[in-house]
Amino acid sequence: MRLRRGIAIAVVAGGGAVTTMLVGLVTNAVSDESRWPGWLGWLQEHAWFSFVVLGVTMAGLTALLAGLSETQPPTPPGRPEDGAGPPGAAQVLRSLPRDTAAFTDRAAELERLVGSVRASQERGQGLPVHVIDGMPGVGKTAFAVHAGHLLSERFPDGQLFVNLNGHTPGRTPVQAGEALASLLTAAGVPTQQIPVGDDVGAVTEARAAMWRSRLADKKALLILDNAASYRQLEPLLPGGSGCLVLVTSRKRLVANEEVVMSVEALPPDHAVDLFVRLSGRPSDALGRDVVDELVRLCGCLPLGVSLLAARLRHHPSWTAEDLRGRLVAARDRLGELRAGERAVTATFDLSYRDLAPERQRFFRQLGFFPGTDLDPHVGAALDEVSVVMARRHLEALYDDHLIDEQPGSRYRLHDLLRAYARGLTAEGEGMDHVQAVQRVCTYYLAALAVANGHIVRSGAAVPPVPDDASRVETPVLESRADALSWLETERANVLACVRRANSLALYDLVVRLAAAMAPFLRQAGPWDQAVGLHRTAAEAARHTGDQRGRGDALAELGVVRRFMAAYPQAIEALNDAVTAYEAVDDRRGKAEALNQLGIVWYLTADNEDAARAQTEALALYRELGNRLGQANALADLGMTHRQMSRFDAAVEVQSEALTIYRELGDRYGEANSLRDLGVVHSLMGAYDLAARHHQEAFDIYLELDDRVHQAYALNELGVVRRLTGDVEGARTAHNQAMTHFTELGERFGRATSVRHLGVVDRVTGDATQAIRLLEEALDAYRELGSRGGEAASLSELGVARGIVGERDGAIEAFQRGLEILRDLGDRCGEAEVLNHWGTLLFTSDEPPAARRHFDQALMLARDIRCPLEEARALEGIGRCDWTIDGPGHGVDSLRAAVTVYRRLGVSASVDDIERLLV
Repeated sequence: MRLRRGIAIAVVAGGGAVTTMLVGLVTNAVSDESRWPGWLGWLQEHAWFSFVVLGVTMAGLTALLAGLSETQPPTPPGRPEDGAGPPGAAQVLRSLPRDTAAFTDRAAELERLVGSVRASQERGQGLPVHVIDGMPGVGKTAFAVHAGHLLSERFPDGQLFVNLNGHTPGRTPVQAGEALASLLTAAGVPTQQIPVGDDVGAVTEARAAMWRSRLADKKALLILDNAASYRQLEPLLPGGSGCLVLVTSRKRLVANEEVVMSVEALPPDHAVDLFVRLSGRPSDALGRDVVDELVRLCGCLPLGVSLLAARLRHHPSWTAEDLRGRLVAARDRLGELRAGERAVTATFDLSYRDLAPERQRFFRQLGFFPGTDLDPHVGAALDEVSVVMARRHLEALYDDHLIDEQPGSRYRLHDLLRAYARGLTAEGEGMDHVQAVQRVCTYYLAALAVANGHIVRSGAAVPPVPDDASRVETPVLESRADALSWLETERANVLACVRRANSLALYDLVVRLAAAMAPFLRQAGPWDQAVGLHRTAAEAARHTGDQRGRGDALAELGVVRRFMAAYPQAIEALNDAVTAYEAVDDRRGKAEALNQLGIVWYLTADNEDAARAQTEALALYRELGNRLGQANALADLGMTHRQMSRFDAAVEVQSEALTIYRELGDRYGEANSLRDLGVVHSLMGAYDLAARHHQEAFDIYLELDDRVHQAYALNELGVVRRLTGDVEGARTAHNQAMTHFTELGERFGRATSVRHLGVVDRVTGDATQAIRLLEEALDAYRELGSRGGEAASLSELGVARGIVGERDGAIEAFQRGLEILRDLGDRCGEAEVLNHWGTLLFTSDEPPAARRHFDQALMLARDIRCPLEEARALEGIGRCDWTIDGPGHGVDSLRAAVTVYRRLGVSASVDDIERLLV
């Protein structure tokens, strides 16, 4: 979806960091199938039928272009990065935790909250933020979740829950930008479309703007749990008036126009009722006085009451008096704590000491998990037990109220219990912190190896399985969808493990985990997280002297920087990677880094450097016998040749790439090469062959269920149809493509469809409508930083303005378009603009000036063998000579033009010239 122009202008005006963010924000079109960046960016488009290189401005945030090799170079929107992307159905709009069956009363608070919401909705007023504060363990989260379930029917567009980790032991509070990325992903925004960059403030602002836009006119409920400050949560607040936000915090947050609700400890009577209900015993069998004292000893906090009742329920032989005696003893041991802490921590201590020794050990180890929530596989790795046993431990701890259950059979320690578990390691045998982190990191390495087996393209390099992986049970991942779903779920936990390992100087694990996460992060992003990860890995490798590992980290950093359109930084990282690989004679690593360097230079129109890098990479791949690498380098070299208007060379190398892709069974590579060949053949005037290639590519994308690439192929088919006289067929194809792009939120592709539709309107005689569409496309390209798209739009806009008599505006458009094309080195596009300009001058009764433009266009067209522009130039020269020197002059040029037009099948132009000659 398009960002509102006002927002875009305001952001661009605000500074370079955000400007560059918007540059990439939409060049990143995402495949519906899996968000590869493979095709993302498709930095080329043609004006009429010729592709114009898209020069993206520096440091744009998401200029996606995923590469062709294992780090795939950008091809026309096709090439997937290592094969896949995140699951297309991962739009979780119902993410509230399970409501607790033990929720007790809070009738007054609930009535106040529900009444406030109902009154605001009935009056049509904006819903205020409701801040729920209170001491730890008092039940703030349970209250917010329970209220959320009660109110869910009033907010049919979604109910979302985010833990901000404001007071989670061992975890830093979630930054607003990170939380926004999670919310946008949950709301269905493809990850590559989420703004990224180095300026944290600018990224947060851009994500917040996207989030507000996403929830505009929606009725959704958002719970922001465990907030540390109002500053942390403010960017997360929706802008629309129909959304309800519930915030929980231990602090009294100061804000304007919020409803503040303090949740206190339970009234004694309610605490007693909760205890009786959870103990599973009749109230008359407990003794009211004893129960009164029990709930008083734990401060009437729901968490403490629940734990005490669970102890009694699991010990049928105990009496309430037995429990009271144990609790008093525990409180005495914890006497050094503050009153509030002592009340609830005593209940923890009592519950912990009641566990069997093996379960105590398991519970202690949970406190060392660097992530937030975990499943039985992680628990098994932490405690070195089977997954079956870990599941039993987790279920038992849940029954004992020592751990919370999360959606998807996952579990999470309450912050207070996490702190308690971490404080137990000095007791008994204990588990060494470093060893615990090593074990869980080893598990993730083994599981990532399984996941990468599904998402990395055949023939691509994958991080090896750790030597000790045989001792680890990994999840069953039977398909790419399974792997992507698991990766999406575990992303934050793996990154947390990397941070903890780095803080413990476990540098080898940092390097290996970063390499194992690279294929997924390259596809799924957010890329600012990937940048941080690979920087950390490169520094960790430097500590250990691991040059190959450092090269891998720097190469990945360069790839991600390319996705972000931060081209100077990408070149610096990739050059450093080449140096690191050369130090250890790693020829494959060097080849891949060179391949990526060539892609960056291709994108910046440094064509000679791009060709040189791809040629060197190709030679290395051939020495190594790496067929996929050869295909990737050849395909990228072909695109570079096409960009330089070296069409014969482009066909030769792209055809060789196509042969290898077919031998490897790489359908994406095959489709992308077919489509690029179609573009080249269209430029060379072989329209039948071009249409056949585009149709073949479209059929493969259809087979792969890749709607984005289908849309790009439809646009290419539309261009060929228009050039061969099937104007309505072209309109149909471009409209279908635009529908796909609009639904997928792919702004660059949509702008291209709009531009092509403008050309169709111009050809069919509706110049006014053509101008409207072309100006819309021009605005979009400029917002995206697409210089190639801008030049193509300007070229066509100049033609349309000339038709309606806006001569000065037409010349201005031609001048600006020609400047860009010459800067990009697109000689075919330059010839096209010169022909358009010459036509304008001819119709303005300036045939001598027009002939000079046609002469320049003819020279360019013949030099690069671009037959359509050659024919147009010949026709223009003939008409000028006929006008300047009188009828009968220029006939040879006109007849030469007819010959070329006939060969191309452009019958309309042939008819026009023959009428003149008759």
